[in-house]
Amino acid sequence: MICCLERGISTNIFFMTGKVVVITGASSGIGRALAIEFHRKGALLALGARRLDQLEILKMELGSTGILCVRTDVSIELECKNLIDKTITEFGRIDILINNAGISMRALFNNLDLEVIHRVMDVNFYGTVYCTKFALPHLLASRGSLVGIISIAGYIGLPCRSAYSASKFAIRGFLDTIRIEHLHNGLHVLVAAPGFTSSEIRRVALIEDGSLQGETPRDESSMMSSQRCAGLIVNAVKKRKRTLILTFIEGKFSVFLGKFFPSLLDQLTYNHMSKEPDSPLKQQLNI
Repeated sequence: MICCLERGISTNIFFMTGKVVVITGASSGIGRALAIEFHRKGALLALGARRLDQLEILKMELGSTGILCVRTDVSIELECKNLIDKTITEFGRIDILINNAGISMRALFNNLDLEVIHRVMDVNFYGTVYCTKFALPHLLASRGSLVGIISIAGYIGLPCRSAYSASKFAIRGFLDTIRIEHLHNGLHVLVAAPGFTSSEIRRVALIEDGSLQGETPRDESSMMSSQRCAGLIVNAVKKRKRTLILTFIEGKFSVFLGKFFPSLLDQLTYNHMSKEPDSPLKQQLNI
């Protein structure tokens, strides 16, 4: 028990019993890990993702009781509405919305097809806007939790990730505003910013022409696991925290530097990102 408390994970296993949790992007990575963690704590789940087959596999692994799977492309407004409508039809309420669905990209802005920016913003930012819009009346009724999974890229401009950083900054500003608008309505808003986390987001990231990157340029084994990340996010929901910044050096320390030593952070960020294999920053300098 002491170990669990030191690691910041709740020992009350069933504190989510009966709560209805909607999770987008639930077919892999952090979203899938969140589904497993919330289910373990007794929640009812409405899972959305484009890959319905992967959601159904997860449902079978967890057991079919109390799990709704809905094919959802969050870049399409009507599909987001459908996810929320089906959740209400199935469970009658929504207590927690986790806006997790997202895509990344990797290219210098100078070389980037503008369609890539549209695609990233449509999924990351507008997907959050759409799901929040349709779920908000139900969250207000339950005095529930609205959660956005952003990234350290929502605090720090990451080179070669211009569209990704822009979308994450936008989500943070959007959710901060929603929090203030409903400051006296009992709505809880959490903005969670993982650092580099092991998932498939880099494998399916878009490159300059909009095609998939295919291989991750980073050492995934050295990153925080999706399971560990999910556990910390669920615990932050339980405590109704407003922000959660994960990892120390890439997360908390970088945000600190950005506030007090922004020029130093710019240089450190450039140096760090230029060390990636085949970094576009190196190509720019013909290194």
